[in-house]
Amino acid sequence: MRATLFIVENDQDHAQAKALIEKLMGSDDAADLARMAAQARLIEAYERGRWPRRPPTLPDLLSYLLEQHGLARADLVPLLGTASRVSEVLNGKRELSMSMVRNLRERFQISADLLISPKRSRGLAA
Repeated sequence: MRATLFIVENDQDHAQAKALIEKLMGSDDAADLARMAAQARLIEAYERGRWPRRPPTLPDLLSYLLEQHGLARADLVPLLGTASRVSEVLNGKRELSMSMVRNLRERFQISADLLISPKRSRGLAA
């Protein structure tokens, strides 16, 4: 199959490029597979710029963990200290202390990197 690659600069180009990938997927021709890989890289570059990945906020992460583990806000009290502290953390008004990070990391088996805000970790390095 003869196919031209699409430079992806907007949503219309993106749709055309994805359609080309679908056409090329069924081919066994090495040239088509190479075109498909190249087009996929062009799509990926566009998508990274258009929809950059951002780490979740601490309140979003904790809400997700509570939901996934079938827990309520009150279940965070032993990990964070008090009900008011839980509320402050879940409302984005308070950062976590290192003991809170340790408790959450151990309870949910997640990396401490997810719990420490980027601005805070930069401040620790300085």
